[in-house]
Amino acid sequence: MLEERALDVTVHDRNGFDCGVPELNDYLKRLAEQHRRKSVSTPFVLVDTDTPSEILGYYCLSAAQVDTAELRESDRKKLPRYPMPCFRLGRLAIRKDRHGQGIGKLLLACAVDRCLKARNDVAAYALIVDAKDGNAKQFYEHHGFVAFADEPMTLYLGLGG
Repeated sequence: MLEERALDVTVHDRNGFDCGVPELNDYLKRLAEQHRRKSVSTPFVLVDTDTPSEILGYYCLSAAQVDTAELRESDRKKLPRYPMPCFRLGRLAIRKDRHGQGIGKLLLACAVDRCLKARNDVAAYALIVDAKDGNAKQFYEHHGFVAFADEPMTLYLGLGG
């Protein structure tokens, strides 16, 4: 069974993870735990409960804010004219031998679910993501994200409310 968990460096094999993008591999191996300890971002991994040390994919969440002027007009009309609190999704990566198996969609759903639950205690308007390329942008748009007004590679998903 697949399960999302907070990264635990005593359990999860960061060195065995390869998504095919050296920067994303390096982040998980060298910086993810450091960023967690410093409260920069919180990394989450997807594992199979039969092999819990093997990371199938990961993402990170952090706090953010967005200037309402960056949002599309229909969203901007409903909001105050000051920066809105948000969550930021960072470094979504899937093990390269698991590409095309729906892991990205599952990780994204886990991130959205985690943000919605956190909204019970901490207000946040949207989940923001910086798409690394056109394929990533299409992936996020397919799942309901829309581009910022002046930054087409930065997208957001309203979290309701």
